[in-house]
Amino acid sequence: MMKLKLFLAALLLVPMLAFAGSVVNINTADSEALVEGLNGVGPEKAMAIVRYRQTNGPFQRVDDLMRVKGIGERTLEINRAYLTVGETRAQP
Repeated sequence: MMKLKLFLAALLLVPMLAFAGSVVNINTADSEALVEGLNGVGPEKAMAIVRYRQTNGPFQRVDDLMRVKGIGERTLEINRAYLTVGETRAQP
């Protein structure tokens, strides 16, 4: 029973570990990269991010992502550690 619990716990961690190393630059990522790299962001929200960026210019801070319709505080917080607006991870 204990081995089964450990196995199940390991299975749950695998997707998180695969995602942990990925950093998404919200100023350069295309819609496909946004969908693949962010939790809670599907094709429609990804296109909204790209359109916002095309209309308003690059994001200055990660928090600016909440200006995009459909991106709320929860989506931002679950992805914050993986977001950047430049070459290094952005500060909130």
